Amino acid sequence: MATFGRDDELRGARFTDADLRGARFAGADLSGVVVRGSELRGVELDSPWLFEGGNVLLVNGVDVLPFVEAELNRRFPGRAARQAEDPDGLRAAWTAVEGAWAATVARAAALPDGTVDEAVDGEWSFAQTLRHLVAATDIWLGKAILRVEQPFHPIGLLYSGAEQDGHDTSVFTAGTPPFAEVLEARAGRVAMVRDFLGGVTADELAATRHNPHSSEHEETVRSCLHVILDEEWEHHRYAVRDLDAIEARAS
Repeated sequence: MATFGRDDELRGARFTDADLRGARFAGADLSGVVVRGSELRGVELDSPWLFEGGNVLLVNGVDVLPFVEAELNRRFPGRAARQAEDPDGLRAAWTAVEGAWAATVARAAALPDGTVDEAVDGEWSFAQTLRHLVAATDIWLGKAILRVEQPFHPIGLLYSGAEQDGHDTSVFTAGTPPFAEVLEARAGRVAMVRDFLGGVTADELAATRHNPHSSEHEETVRSCLHVILDEEWEHHRYAVRDLDAIEARAS
């Protein structure tokens, strides 16, 4: 099976009468891709950035993004508040995401031993997802908002390819830590966000910060919190999806 990486130049390529059945695109830039007169049976699209920047996704000439957004908000109560602007709205948004994760963690804990470390289709396991959220909190709250020099908990997990992008990963734990330690680290970071939101003011939300990935770009404290909430809901969706798949396999 041919594999094309980030150094392969396929921009502007044309596929005519090509058989792409079963092809998988991960971390690819498919902006502006046009599919005409092609079979699309059982196609799955998944992108956390679908709703950013006035994007559209046309299916037979219909922009389906408003329908997708509404359905996700229906499936995950509280998700719609993730872009709240004021302190009370952000506090309510965090309460909702905390509740959603508490229920999902309890669901995972009730499954057979080892389930939390089981990967589905090459994605992160449940435990790895929680570890990534620890790191995401450290990046956007610890580093960006609070401006802590070394904000990272060792149990955190950065995105795939972080080392190749120049990030120092030496602070992070190697191997698979016990799930109890993952839960402890995660609980600490959840409490850190809750405590920050508990006292934040409208003026503090409007204060500017450096983007933790691109220091030349500015963010507001509010936009950093929006990133944290987006991370929480997107990874919660992935976690629920994979737990569904694990349970279906076992039945």
